[in-house]
Amino acid sequence: MTNLRNYTLVTAAYWGFTLTDGALRMLVLLHFHDLGYSAVQIAFLFLLYELFGVVTNLVGGWIGSHMGLKITLFAGLALQVIALLVLALLNPTWPVAVSVAYVMGAQALSGIAKDLTKMSSKSAIKVLIPQETEGMLFKWVAILTGSKNALKGVGFFLGGVLLTGMGFKGSLVAMAVGLAAVLLAAVIALPGDIGRAKVKVKFSQILSKSREINLLSAARMFLFGSRDIWFVVGLPVFLSASLGWSHAEVSGFLALWVIGYGGVQALAPKLLNRSLAGGTPRGGTAALGAFALAFLTALIAIGVSLELSPWVTVVSGLALFGLIFAINSSVHSYLILAYTESDQVALNVGFYYMANAMGRLIGTLLSGLVFQFGGLVACLWVSAVFVIMAAMISLWLPRGRIVKVA
Repeated sequence: MTNLRNYTLVTAAYWGFTLTDGALRMLVLLHFHDLGYSAVQIAFLFLLYELFGVVTNLVGGWIGSHMGLKITLFAGLALQVIALLVLALLNPTWPVAVSVAYVMGAQALSGIAKDLTKMSSKSAIKVLIPQETEGMLFKWVAILTGSKNALKGVGFFLGGVLLTGMGFKGSLVAMAVGLAAVLLAAVIALPGDIGRAKVKVKFSQILSKSREINLLSAARMFLFGSRDIWFVVGLPVFLSASLGWSHAEVSGFLALWVIGYGGVQALAPKLLNRSLAGGTPRGGTAALGAFALAFLTALIAIGVSLELSPWVTVVSGLALFGLIFAINSSVHSYLILAYTESDQVALNVGFYYMANAMGRLIGTLLSGLVFQFGGLVACLWVSAVFVIMAAMISLWLPRGRIVKVA
């Protein structure tokens, strides 16, 4: 019961962080689009957010294994509060170059915060939740991942609403105060040492992983790169500039997409139950899902090229993309925990999410560049190529039983 209580506290803190993370992304994107920033300039605002996520996951996993997951969780929440307050000090009269550099720096802090918090929460599943069966691990992973993404979608909508009602600065201050309260509650209520490794790992060994973890991490990089190539900059700017959608409509659509995506992730064990014959996902499950996603992405690109109804191609097509992507992402989240021992979970999950962050970094940069020069259609074709790469790598993942619950 104590472990379940501690896990509930960790999850609640992660949920609070997730709301601010989603809202912050939408605030920055819509605010600077209003100021006349180009797609490439907006993409650059998020580059250090993703770049520092790469470094944080790698180093954060090592720190978590040495000092415990509670330390990394608290550090993530505190850094997000600081990042929000720093952004609130942005002066609209500053030159564009100064503003971009300033926001990139604040976003770097937020990127570190996000990945410290995520790594801590995801690793806690392996350490705190009883895993008498393989299906139990898959269930808890799906619930956490799905709820997190659903709340991030709520955060997208919250960001649009706050920007309209409180302005850029007021929204940031309000979120900082709210998250500081979450941090204080976590510090008071969360006892014990979580996730510290019994055998210390040298820092030089953080890149030394098993074959299956390396393959899964590479597939994860291409999978999440494929999403962010069209999602981060291309789609919101397309909806706003090409279709004339308002802030509320853009943030509302992205929010519903992510909420639906999170809901599907949470239901992934049930949705896959029949096809898996009551078992758990294997490498072939990830490969099949990625090939299906690549085919769908190509169809959406063709539909946009033929200038079919945006509601049929962009809205409906990307809704289907979210469904298949969510199941595939949930399978990945299960496999990384299944491939690792409890004693080294923070280290291995940190490495895996380092690859995840690398994919987001590449996708974010390409989202601005490809959209600037080729529009949404080009973003979708590049996305399809990335998903095919994820599928090809996934073919090399183990097909047999690989769960390690020790």
